Amino acid sequence: MEITRRDFIKKSLILSCLPIFSPVTLHAKEKERGPWQPAYHRLGKGKLDLKVEEAYALFENCRLCPRQCGVNRLKGEKGFCRAPARPVIFSAHPHFGEELSLVGKNGSGTIFFSNCNLRCVFCQNWPISHKGKGKELQDGDLANMMIRLQKTGCHNINVVTPTHVMPNILNAIRIAMKKGLHVPLVYNTSGYERVEILKILDGIVDIYLPDMKYTDAYRAEKYSAGASDYPEIAKKAIIEMNRQVGEHTVDNQGIAMRGLMIRHLVMPNRVAGTEEFTRWVAEHLSRSTYVNIMPQYRVEYMAFDYPEIARGITMQEFLEAMAWAEKYGLNNLDPRSVAVRKFYRKHLR
Repeated sequence: MEITRRDFIKKSLILSCLPIFSPVTLHAKEKERGPWQPAYHRLGKGKLDLKVEEAYALFENCRLCPRQCGVNRLKGEKGFCRAPARPVIFSAHPHFGEELSLVGKNGSGTIFFSNCNLRCVFCQNWPISHKGKGKELQDGDLANMMIRLQKTGCHNINVVTPTHVMPNILNAIRIAMKKGLHVPLVYNTSGYERVEILKILDGIVDIYLPDMKYTDAYRAEKYSAGASDYPEIAKKAIIEMNRQVGEHTVDNQGIAMRGLMIRHLVMPNRVAGTEEFTRWVAEHLSRSTYVNIMPQYRVEYMAFDYPEIARGITMQEFLEAMAWAEKYGLNNLDPRSVAVRKFYRKHLR
């Protein structure tokens, strides 16, 4: 049976919403600690205060990301990300399009920060990340957003594109804790992170949700504003994230509480280097690492100007990507991706 490209995209979106869980409950070590608490509660106020101070000092000579611009953002200078010292926020709402263990019944409490340190030519959120659309707020406003999302029933606070506003996030967490914040903190990042900066986050973040966009330096340089160091930087960052939070764990309702969850977007013409990515995960992390191999690449923003990525992926390209994950023994793949693979295999018979 033949399937058109329109049906391919339509079925991908439908299957991506299926309520399928493959829960891995909290490890014994987590249970030994007693009743679950978010990492930032276990850290203790004194240590959190010190981390906030350490983070804020970085604004004076900003090296929060691998670009290491060195500008003084406290004096209004702007580096590559074009971000001021205060957080610029585009939106904050329950999000139901994230991984199922983050979404649950009530959604992931997603806060979209404007600006970006990577600025990919195919960015699907380019008005936010490239153009900086959003409202400049105080850290206290950000803290209030977190509390409001928790009150609506969101299962976590999910900070999207957080790298350049990490100090603001830490300060907002400190403020929100005093107001009763107690849900997991999800650090939703491009993966372009300095290990030295991630170490400040140790003991604060519960769930790391990084991308692994490319494994090839040339493609990273071409499609992400000269970031040829992205593959090596992201690999080191993900290893550090894994060290801090370990493997993806959920509660008895299937809601993510802690751990590493890696996203990898399949791109046309093998641009993302999916085979090398899946092999790397198996060799340097664990075959049970949660990996979401995503089929939803679409041509956005400036991608039309690059022939290699100026089309969506084919069904065969997605199945090839999933086959590589299977080849290297990855056994904790996102259940929606598994459902999409099952559907396409059926239609290729």
